[in-house]
Amino acid sequence: MIFQPVLNVFLLVLLFAPVAGLAVWMLVRSVRRTADGASGPVMWSLRLVMVLACFAMLLRPGIPGGAVQTLATDTDVVIVLDTTASIVAEDWDGDRPRLEGARADVQAIVDEYPGARFALITFDAAAEQRLPLTTDTTALMSSLEILRPEVTAQSRGSSIGIANAMLQETLAAAAQSAPDRSRMVFYLGDGEQTAASDPESFSGSAQFVDGGAVLGYGTDDGGPMRITSGSFEAGDPGYIEYQGAPAMSVRDDANLQTIGDELGVPLQIRDAVTPIDLPAAPATTTNYAEPGEVGNVIELYWVFAMIMVLLLGVELARAAMLAAQLRGLALRGGGS
Repeated sequence: MIFQPVLNVFLLVLLFAPVAGLAVWMLVRSVRRTADGASGPVMWSLRLVMVLACFAMLLRPGIPGGAVQTLATDTDVVIVLDTTASIVAEDWDGDRPRLEGARADVQAIVDEYPGARFALITFDAAAEQRLPLTTDTTALMSSLEILRPEVTAQSRGSSIGIANAMLQETLAAAAQSAPDRSRMVFYLGDGEQTAASDPESFSGSAQFVDGGAVLGYGTDDGGPMRITSGSFEAGDPGYIEYQGAPAMSVRDDANLQTIGDELGVPLQIRDAVTPIDLPAAPATTTNYAEPGEVGNVIELYWVFAMIMVLLLGVELARAAMLAAQLRGLALRGGGS
């Protein structure tokens, strides 16, 4: 049995220990107070099992089994992604947000370099490292799925080069810790400079870059941008307006080309029709095992997920029965 927890085990214990403790305490209380065979102890026992099942599911248990061809790319890949309001401008594949195209392209990058380590840096008014170098591509794609652009009301303009220092620090640290590994950078954005200052230069990172690309999103005509509030309120928030009309975000090829020249990587303008053209990994791709096969992991988290679903069904059925009983009592009380 092996475990691949979604969070540090210590953090999981801190999260679940109070809940499990409460369930045990309520179970003991219900046992002491029950003398007529009521269902209290049974329900609290099931709730305790539900908590333990959730804990086990997040540990991601599995067993070694099967055999798959597995390749390792000795490369560190740093993805720099624009998260300003323009990343959701609606001109991808017609009227879809550009972020959809960026997510699809990152998935293609992950598929192209199996076994590589990936880091994610995002930028709007400031740069932020969302994910340090890791081989956990599930965490990378999950980060992109929940990613949202900056809140429109807080936007004061942004620079397309604001991530330059963080990128250089990330690459320099990777080069120092693993000098034998190559490094690739993929910059994803539209090149639209909305800050009053000139863009910062990425030339300081070039010495650490062995490959990659600048991926440009957007169209010549531009796309409208929806207002983002950072909340989950229902309803259409509308579009960002400029002089009474929807503000349009237009791709700036010259700025994107400048970033590519500074990093020493080519520019590729993206659209939904043209497949992404990714460069070969600079380092040699090799097999982890001599025959090219390693033991695969058979995931078992779904077993505990099914247990949780069944127990939640019991809770819902019991709640429905109690609601029906209360309704019946109310009707009898009203009739009397």
